[in-house]
Order: sequence, then C-alpha cells, then structure tokens
Amino acid sequence: MKIYIGSDHAGFEMKRGLIPFLEEWGFEVIDCGPLEYVHDDDYPDHVSKVAKHVSKEIGVMGIVIGWSGQGEAIVANRFPEVRCAVFYGGSKHILTLSREHNDANILSLGAHFITTQEAKQAVELWLKTNFTGEERHVRRIKKIENL
Repeated sequence: MKIYIGSDHAGFEMKRGLIPFLEEWGFEVIDCGPLEYVHDDDYPDHVSKVAKHVSKEIGVMGIVIGWSGQGEAIVANRFPEVRCAVFYGGSKHILTLSREHNDANILSLGAHFITTQEAKQAVELWLKTNFTGEERHVRRIKKIENL
C-alpha cells in the first residue's frame, strides 16, 4: 500500500521518524514535504499535497503532522473523498473508531502532544484497523460526500 506523508516544521522530526518505520512495514512512502526543516513554513502547502493524492487515488492512505494536527485536518478535509481524523494523545479508541466507522483515510498527528514512539503506536493501530462496511456507516459516508 502507498502512504503519502507531509508535515510542517512542527511535525518535521516526527515525520522523519515515521518514514523508516512505515517502510520497514513494507509500505511505499511518498514524502510530500517539507524535505528540509524550514522554521516558518505553512502547513497547507504540504498537507494539501497529501490530501490531493488521497482524494484522487484509490486504496492509498495519508499521514499529516503538525503542532496540534487540527489545522492539518481542516486542510485535508477540504478535499473530496478525504476523511481525516486527528490524534494528539488520549484514548487510542478514537483511532479505531475513525477507521471502523468513518473509513478515515488520512491521520493527522499533533506532534506537540505525543512523542514519535506514541505516533508509531497510533499509526500502527490505525493502519491495522479496517472499515466495518456496515450499512449505517456506508450511508453516513455517502451523505458526507454528497454535501
């Protein structure tokens, strides 16, 4: 499976830690930037690249990383067919629900609130969790897409 990943300066180091972790798992990881640390870069520039790919390609996933993950999710969710969930610590149950019920295809991580090790655990759980495909969840996703 192909995973697109992007961040801003706040998520840059976490992204650098996640890429080899994902590659060791056998994923094809495409880095949408930044490719080097830039203190005052703007997260929409890199997150939009991830979301554009996930929006247009079938069967791919995305990971975006910023200070809180909130702004990154807002950007990603502006693209058709994208369902981006945020994780910045706390109950990991939100990770499984985002996949099982919402078929989330992008995970936004808050680098200020979790460590890279916690991010790896979150990403692993999120990627291992499948969409249930239950009719009620399919129906709700279709309603979202039709807005």
